Amino acid sequence: MRYSIYGKNIDVTDSLRSAITGKFSKLDKFFTEDTEVHITLRVQKGEQKVEAMIPMKGNILRAERASSDMYVSIEKVVDILERMIRKYKTKISRSGKGYGAFSESFMDEDVEIPESIIVSKSKRFAIKPMDVEEACVQMELIGHDFYVFRNAITYEVNVVYKRKDNTYGLIEPEF
Repeated sequence: MRYSIYGKNIDVTDSLRSAITGKFSKLDKFFTEDTEVHITLRVQKGEQKVEAMIPMKGNILRAERASSDMYVSIEKVVDILERMIRKYKTKISRSGKGYGAFSESFMDEDVEIPESIIVSKSKRFAIKPMDVEEACVQMELIGHDFYVFRNAITYEVNVVYKRKDNTYGLIEPEF
């Protein structure tokens, strides 16, 4: 794997670089040699954050973790990516598509494919047209982290969501 390591508000030292390559080498068995991994290290509000992205054909595997120690954050991100890779392999093995950047030896391993996905609960509700601000107020009133609504201007279904920094995000469909 090839690593692109960036630092924001932090200098990427040789020890950090070697820790990253050492921990991420655990993922080498899953990917081909030319797979790119983009790793960003950040220091923000006393937290040491690590974000890793592995672009693949049609998909991006992404993990982000923060802790008080950069080395712990690196290890957590690698663990998350490993779980995601195994889960993703199960899905592509079922469909037979999208092998992408995975190594042949990894793809040849046997995979447990779940029988089926079980939806335990479903809801139906009326979607009334409203503006984004009203949707944010409704989301706060019901105490959820997201809210689905019909945009009064475009008449398309949108989603507002609450971000970690207590700001709001909007998801609009793109056709």
